[in-house]
Amino acid sequence: MKRININILIAVFLIMIVAGARLVNASLGLHNLVPIAAVSLFSGSVLKNNRALAFLVPILGQFLADVLFQMYTYIPGFYWATDMLFNYAAIIGATALGIGMKNMKPLTIAGFTLGASLTFFLVSNFGYFAHGWNGYSFAGLAKTYVDAIPFYQNSFMADIAGAFLFFGGYSLTQKALEAKTSKIKA
Repeated sequence: MKRININILIAVFLIMIVAGARLVNASLGLHNLVPIAAVSLFSGSVLKNNRALAFLVPILGQFLADVLFQMYTYIPGFYWATDMLFNYAAIIGATALGIGMKNMKPLTIAGFTLGASLTFFLVSNFGYFAHGWNGYSFAGLAKTYVDAIPFYQNSFMADIAGAFLFFGGYSLTQKALEAKTSKIKA
């Protein structure tokens, strides 16, 4: 199969993962247990040759889930514009980290996953602060981040598990395809 077709399949799969995970977790009351930073990182690293697609994939997954929330659940899919803009900016930041990843070795992936997860935490919660919920002071900013720590624990666990599954599955699939190709050539 041509490389471009494989990338399109990967893109569609990732969009469905993000949207599906957000919907399932929300219906189960599992807050922030979605590997959005891991999907963004993976998208950036695997689809870096088509940067538009790399950035579009996680954004579309997030947007699709927002639309489905808005249309079919009691959870608002589209809420305060400030918060949403920062969430989408966090996705862009995590994807950019993936594009910057030079190799897909386990230690590199672990470090970049930590960076992507932390980037998402810092940027998305700054949006909550910018909305003014805790006031516009250093104390308000600190309270915003402290209040978000329990949610970050779930996000971080989901990102670690997601990175392990995405990068590990991708590596195993590549090895299987290489083995099949070498058998055909022999």
